[in-house]
Amino acid sequence: MYSIEAAALATAKPWRSEIKATLALSWPMVLTNLAQTAMTVTDVMILGRVDADTLAAGALGTNLYFAPMIFGLGLMLATIPMMAREIGRNRHSVRDVRRTVRQGFWAAVFIALPIWLLLWHGEEILLLLGQEQKLAAAAGAYLHALQWGLLPFYGYIVLRSFITTLERPGWATVVAFVAVGFNLLANWALVFGHLGFPRLGIVGSGIATSLSSLLMFVGMVLVVLLDRQFRRYRLFGRFWRADWPRFRQLMRLGMPIAAMMAFETTLFNLAAFLMGIIGATSLAAYAIVIQLCSISFMVPLGVNQAATVRVGTAYGAGDAAGVSRAGWAAYGVGVGFMALSALVMILMPHWLISLFIDTGDPANAEVVAIAASFLVFAALFQIVDGAQAVGAGMLRGLHDTGVPMVIAAIGYWGVGMPLGILLAFHFGLAGVGVWIGLSAGLAVVAVLLLARWLRSERRMRLDPAMAR
Repeated sequence: MYSIEAAALATAKPWRSEIKATLALSWPMVLTNLAQTAMTVTDVMILGRVDADTLAAGALGTNLYFAPMIFGLGLMLATIPMMAREIGRNRHSVRDVRRTVRQGFWAAVFIALPIWLLLWHGEEILLLLGQEQKLAAAAGAYLHALQWGLLPFYGYIVLRSFITTLERPGWATVVAFVAVGFNLLANWALVFGHLGFPRLGIVGSGIATSLSSLLMFVGMVLVVLLDRQFRRYRLFGRFWRADWPRFRQLMRLGMPIAAMMAFETTLFNLAAFLMGIIGATSLAAYAIVIQLCSISFMVPLGVNQAATVRVGTAYGAGDAAGVSRAGWAAYGVGVGFMALSALVMILMPHWLISLFIDTGDPANAEVVAIAASFLVFAALFQIVDGAQAVGAGMLRGLHDTGVPMVIAAIGYWGVGMPLGILLAFHFGLAGVGVWIGLSAGLAVVAVLLLARWLRSERRMRLDPAMAR
């Protein structure tokens, strides 16, 4: 009996350690993601206090900015599995980690240039999409100021990935929250003309956000230069020198991640457009529910990044058991949280809706009723969304990004969106049909990613040296 209990304790100990390590790495990433989301919320809060047209123009500009920005962000995130694998192979590796960071900076410039060109013509693009001349002009001016924050933001992401891979992500959280405070102050000063600055309106908000992104990058540079553990990597010496083999490796790994994230982002953009066709009340209800989902999604997104680091490190070390523990620990944490989130949505829908609108106002009764019906399906959506997010992070740790990209395309655009359109408009389910389609598409992606993980895990057990 004693030997059985001792064996059970010996087996449980590595799992407890892995779960603790995953949580320790995840929570600063969750807070960092929330801080970055708060940056956008701050802009909306300030612009909403100017007038309705300014808020609408800001929303148009932000929506146009967001999709290409997310694509580039996905490319930057490829630095995490690359560095994790290198550290797994050699805990004291400096040169290979430095090469990846430097090529991450190169990739940031490479992707920022075409995005800048695109955003510079934001007004013309919005006019082609049928937007009003006045709103398109204001949104274009906003983008001209906002777009310059793109490159320093990508630089921040590369350095955040570096310190996260070394399992010290706390500094990125501190820098992000400082930037949120600065962004609020700068928006207030530049939009309304306080503290001696001219009143710049919507352009001032774009400038404030770009300056905040620059502050985030400079803050991370200072962290890397001043911290002894980070300083020894000498990241900023001769970073202008080409390293084409590493750059091509980053592109091969990062482009599928970028495409996968773009598929998901555009899916939700089109869902909002469909809600607008169905009616203003459905669009308002969708805006409330998707905001709730976005906030809770920051948790599995942080776990996704932790999973990539933990799985990638074990993968580089050729540790099949470590790969399995890291993946399943992250999966349990991420999906478990989203299950609790789904339960809250089912049990307290009206309380959640009341955080955004006055549920006691009869004028809002229709929006409240529709939002409550959406929350039932959003609860299922939460679970599968968390599962696919963490599953993608687990596979990235194994440098597996090409097939997950194809899976995302099939699930989101081959299943989710066609089914949502069919149910909403042919079968008359309206907004509920769109939500069913979104949930089904994410469920397909989650199941296929999990099947892919099980296959890879089995191969690792049969040949642990495959990572090397």
